Amino acid sequence: MIKIILIIALFVLNQIYAQNNDNEEHINSLTCELNTLQKQGYINGFSVAIVNRDAVLYKKGFGYADVSKQKKYTTNTIQNIASVSKTLIGIALMKAQEQGKLNLDDPINMHLPFSIINPHYPKVPITIRHLATHTSTILDTKYYDKSYILKNNSDFGKGILKKQYRIFNDPDEKMTISDFVKKILVKDQEWYRKRNYIKNIPGAIFKYSNVGATLAAYIIECTTGIPYDEYTKTYIIKPLGMDASGWSFDTIEMDNHSVLYASSIDSLPKYSLITYPDGGLLTDTNDFGKYLIELIKGYYGAGTLLDKSSYTELFKEQLSSENLPNRNAKNPYNDEYNSGIFMGITPAGYIGHTGSDPGTGTYMFFNPKSGIGKVLTVNTSINTKEDYRQFKSIINAIEKYEELIKQSKIDMQ
Repeated sequence: MIKIILIIALFVLNQIYAQNNDNEEHINSLTCELNTLQKQGYINGFSVAIVNRDAVLYKKGFGYADVSKQKKYTTNTIQNIASVSKTLIGIALMKAQEQGKLNLDDPINMHLPFSIINPHYPKVPITIRHLATHTSTILDTKYYDKSYILKNNSDFGKGILKKQYRIFNDPDEKMTISDFVKKILVKDQEWYRKRNYIKNIPGAIFKYSNVGATLAAYIIECTTGIPYDEYTKTYIIKPLGMDASGWSFDTIEMDNHSVLYASSIDSLPKYSLITYPDGGLLTDTNDFGKYLIELIKGYYGAGTLLDKSSYTELFKEQLSSENLPNRNAKNPYNDEYNSGIFMGITPAGYIGHTGSDPGTGTYMFFNPKSGIGKVLTVNTSINTKEDYRQFKSIINAIEKYEELIKQSKIDMQ
């Protein structure tokens, strides 16, 4: 009997050893492929992570956070993650609903100190759910560009670069998110135009809106009495141990902040967003991985930030084909194929979000069937076909290995 037990134990140990060897081989192969892709030269620096509901399986940085100083891009490198930030608005809305501060189906004017009405349908209320599913009829017009604020007064360039990034505004043009949405959406205000709203009834048609997302964050402030950055810090960032993350430069370690690049050779000045909830979370890959792990846990009913029912609502498909008449079903990562509560749902059933801003591109998805998720953050604008091809090649490499990497004993910086 003892001999049989020893044979079984030896067999199990051999299997574990073989699995660990295979796993290490997959990790090394992925690292090699990603190094090769980075050396193509279109993207200066990036980092990736692969996670499941229990742990980070793989994480590593590639290239440079600062090319001129030859400073490596690591998993500790911090930058904004663009529109993936909106997923935190979704969690914050569900938390506020749990606290009895609001209901997703409340008309927004029930909670605002001013009135916002689609002038084409003045008697039809816009609801919080409309904001959270991009069916509010609120548009991102040219006035949205006024959200981009330079950290310091800086004539950062002339000619082509200056013209391309003329959206940047001087620091003295900064204002509160309340004033910003009011100027655009409230009748008789400075930037108000009827064309700031589409000519559809609220709730009918999906139309992606950064302004609408920022308005949802402002409603959280109105209903809870807590600034959005503080609310999310209290109920999302701190509970998850995202110690490197924050919503402004004074809340992070600036020595770890990446330089952002308009191209592989042109750097950009540091900037922030008035509408920071829609795209301004500053984080690193270590924290980004923690956040995605929580989302996967939440999907499987084991999340720590929200109740099970709230996570169910967060990830549930909220729209139908009637709301999305022209949606693209060919791209498996099209996060505008359907919508949860500020969560993109793709044709392949992946859940997550993409993001793009000057000098940054981000990508965060998990597969509900496998429980595997991945994140990608780059510090260079994706403007040309070559840029996009390299970005897509990185995603394809991660996808190829994500199912093969089962566990990781290597802490890769």
